[in-house]
Amino acid sequence: MFSPVKQYLLDLQNQICQMLEAEDGKAVFVEDPWQHKEGGGGLTRVLAAGDFIEKAGVNFSHVHGFRLPPAATLKRPELSKAMCQAMGVSVVVHPRNPYAPTSHFNVRCIGAELPDKTTIWWYGGGFDLTPYYGFDEDCVHWHQTAKAACDPFGTEIYPEYKKWADDYFYLKHRQEQRGIGGIFFDDLNKWDFTRCSDFMRSVGTHYIKAYQPILAKRKATPFGEQERKFQLYRRGRYVEFNLLYDRGTLFGLQSNGRTESILMSLPPAVEWHYGYTPQADTPEAELYEKYLQPRDWV
Repeated sequence: MFSPVKQYLLDLQNQICQMLEAEDGKAVFVEDPWQHKEGGGGLTRVLAAGDFIEKAGVNFSHVHGFRLPPAATLKRPELSKAMCQAMGVSVVVHPRNPYAPTSHFNVRCIGAELPDKTTIWWYGGGFDLTPYYGFDEDCVHWHQTAKAACDPFGTEIYPEYKKWADDYFYLKHRQEQRGIGGIFFDDLNKWDFTRCSDFMRSVGTHYIKAYQPILAKRKATPFGEQERKFQLYRRGRYVEFNLLYDRGTLFGLQSNGRTESILMSLPPAVEWHYGYTPQADTPEAELYEKYLQPRDWV
């Protein structure tokens, strides 16, 4: 039952790479196929040093024959002896232009075979947006598209998964949101397998619809050194979240995943400045005061 899911994920990887290459206009993705030590493998694709995209990673993986790490079975001890497989696509795009936001997307399907040969499965994923300079119209478009992905599956889905994203993409040590959120879900198996798969496909389709128009609109906006410095500083928050809190990063490292592919999400250039505080009444201050606060954008 996992074969159609795998084919969809491979097709989705191609679609996202084609969209990003078209938006950059110069750089192309470099492919790096790899094998997992337990079984399976993946295809990492990285685009770097483009005219408009500084770095983008679009990773497909399908690994199998492993056991879940202890941290993943604390609440479900029956899975501690299960043999597992996991497949998914993960995407991070770091544009060169500070006015073009970073975006993150992933979807995944995990199956576990218990000692009695029973198979259980679940889905997870979502997408979120990390602007450096805020635009209301971009935020509205992003969340309207996220809502459109969810609405065919129940009007309660978007509010639930939107709040989940607001809660998840939060840097506790900074007491700060990473960006404007989006949708996030995990352990999804409340519908049958086909309907859950359809929801994952809807999320994948709508990520492209959500991000491509924003990237196209902002990628060539004129900017100066001040905007670039602020972008590099704010990218530090992205690094902190991925290394401290991101479930995918932690799961990959704890399950002996491929480190190079797991850390492809990190930006190529970033800065930290001690005690930085933006000046009042500036676009930089507005990011904190207006855009890094959970709110209803639709």
